[in-house]
Amino acid sequence: MQKFVGTGVALVTPFSEDLSVDFDALKKLVNYNIDNGTTYLVINGTTGESGTITKQEKNEIINTIVNENKNRLPLVLGVGGNNTQTVIEELKSLDLSAIDGILSVAPYYSKPTQEGFYQHFKAIALATKKPIILYNVPGRTAKNMEPATILRLANDFNNIIGVKEAGNNQQQYLELLKNKPNDFLIISGDDDLALGVVLAGGAGVISVIGQALPKEFSTMIQLGLDGKNKEAYQIHYQLMDIVSYIFEENNPAGIKAVLLKKGICDDAVRLPLVKASEELQTKISDFIDAL
Repeated sequence: MQKFVGTGVALVTPFSEDLSVDFDALKKLVNYNIDNGTTYLVINGTTGESGTITKQEKNEIINTIVNENKNRLPLVLGVGGNNTQTVIEELKSLDLSAIDGILSVAPYYSKPTQEGFYQHFKAIALATKKPIILYNVPGRTAKNMEPATILRLANDFNNIIGVKEAGNNQQQYLELLKNKPNDFLIISGDDDLALGVVLAGGAGVISVIGQALPKEFSTMIQLGLDGKNKEAYQIHYQLMDIVSYIFEENNPAGIKAVLLKKGICDDAVRLPLVKASEELQTKISDFIDAL
């Protein structure tokens, strides 16, 4: 699964001021990332405000990205939730012919046991032939999927090919890296820890900041994959402040403020999220000017 080694980006969904999807800005974002070194694109993740996107909008977003991408980069689609049967039905109803992999988030709110996590993802793995990347993000789901559960799934299902680990927990990363099957991908979901994970043996990142600074971020990750620690950390230190800023209030309000500053899309978000505060926008703007 070499196509998922490097820098994936969790694309935002650009909105116009009236909060309709801005498809022209979405095309611009896709091309900006293709032209600047991003490895693959992730559609309809949390950063894409998937919780507020209608079924019809999701289909239109997928079609727009597929048509604009023109097979240039691999595409990963977010399909997950806390109703296992609904996730399976969605997987079976979607046209996945142009999709290279599925990113499926651990069930949120329900707080299943580790066995519940296992049975949920077993059912999903049996429902599709597409490669699946598990997504563990306890800060959003309220429950950690433990390394033993992730590794059990990795060993039991050939189409579960990796995990986007976003617990911001270095010990958990190291446990996964130490015990994983050879070809199983440990992908950082934490922009601040991504380089360290890569240098420890990880496969790369699914990044938020990467879509706004694709050249810088993907270069850093590639240097890490090549074992060029010193050069990679020079970029890491350059980007530390902006990575911190974009998560200061909420995601994706922070990254949309960066994309507005870069002239790629508006910073509108749908409720219950609100735009970045003026104070945060000023910090972001000053950083981009200095960079």
